[in-house]
Amino acid sequence: MTTAVCPGSFDPLTLGHVDVVRRARTMFDEVVVAVARNSSKTPLLTADERVALARAAFADLDGVRVEAVDGLLADFVRQQGASAVVKGLRSGADFDAELPMALMNRHLSGVDTVFVVGDPALAHVASSLVKDVARYGGPIDDLVPAGVGDAVRAALARTGGSAR
Repeated sequence: MTTAVCPGSFDPLTLGHVDVVRRARTMFDEVVVAVARNSSKTPLLTADERVALARAAFADLDGVRVEAVDGLLADFVRQQGASAVVKGLRSGADFDAELPMALMNRHLSGVDTVFVVGDPALAHVASSLVKDVARYGGPIDDLVPAGVGDAVRAALARTGGSAR
């Protein structure tokens, strides 16, 4: 059985993320969505919220499970017995940002990263933009899976919209 890990902070999970995970599932027997606690980011949604939202979004997809990740992705990849890391790309800028991480993960774990080109119809969808639109009261429900928009709005109300 082949396993891939699809990591991210998923703050929030978007339809772009869902697209990449669903397509990765056609390439691997199992995909583990690894919800990371990124020390360089201040999340809007708690790790528990992000895990719960991802589990709901992928509940209908056999062979996909969602786990929280603390620590190095390379360690998690080895623990899962994964043969690949899967990352989505929207543009060349994404590739430029992801390449050093892919090389470091290969150095640390021996596991390569597979880049999946995102659906062009979703190329404008980024978690940071979704949060910005929501902060100003704009519509986001067509950019995220069911339930995520409500969670984002509730988190913004709870935090006063300050998390970035």
